[in-house]
Amino acid sequence: MAETKTKTVRFEISRQDTPDSAPYTETFELDYRPNMNVISALMEIRRNPVTVDGKTTTPIAWDMNCLEEVCGACSMVINGKPRQSCTALIDQLEQPIRLSPMRTFPVVRDLQVDRSRMFDSLKKVKAWIPIDGTYNLGPGPRMPEKKRQWAYELSKCMTCGVCLEACPNVNSSSSFIGPSALSQVRLFNAHPTGEMNRSDRLNAIMGDGGLANCGNSQNCVQSCPKGIPLTTSIAALNRDTTLQSFRNFFGSDQV
Repeated sequence: MAETKTKTVRFEISRQDTPDSAPYTETFELDYRPNMNVISALMEIRRNPVTVDGKTTTPIAWDMNCLEEVCGACSMVINGKPRQSCTALIDQLEQPIRLSPMRTFPVVRDLQVDRSRMFDSLKKVKAWIPIDGTYNLGPGPRMPEKKRQWAYELSKCMTCGVCLEACPNVNSSSSFIGPSALSQVRLFNAHPTGEMNRSDRLNAIMGDGGLANCGNSQNCVQSCPKGIPLTTSIAALNRDTTLQSFRNFFGSDQV
């Protein structure tokens, strides 16, 4: 009786032992299982880190948390495209499946990167709603439903870094804060309470690393896993910063 050949899945994974060491590639092969995603495959490799050559190696390092495309932690480059590995289904990927870290960010180890530049950018643009103390101020102002609906779309950003990896203007030689932080400026400026810091946010993106560094490649909106209208936000902010420049020139907020 002829033996039935087990279907397998092959992975070529870019690895890096330390932030300063040279990257190298290791190949792994797993038995196929229905409904596998990249995360479940990485878990299998971690349990038995043996390459196709029979070499026992160290477990692969990567970030993950929610496993349902909410936290943004498991971003990596899969077959040449930055995306979330929790929603990357094996059945929809061409083999061998090539995994590598997002090179826009400093590599910590293997597929794990340091996304600090994204959080530093959010600090730069004051991406929060300030409160005046911790006492109860009662219910806050209500947003019109139409504005609330598009603001909710912007609030889906999970700081995953995919848009920065896809953007040609974000790199180690550039101070560009990237589309995600710019979109958050629009979100918090639209909030009835957050609007009090509107001019501070707009002035922050009018300087070095801000809007002027955007090359309008539109890669960001095409790659965003949440479908956030990033380029729409950037276009709106171009108008807002133009008006803010007039306010700064005339020394008035009435322009």
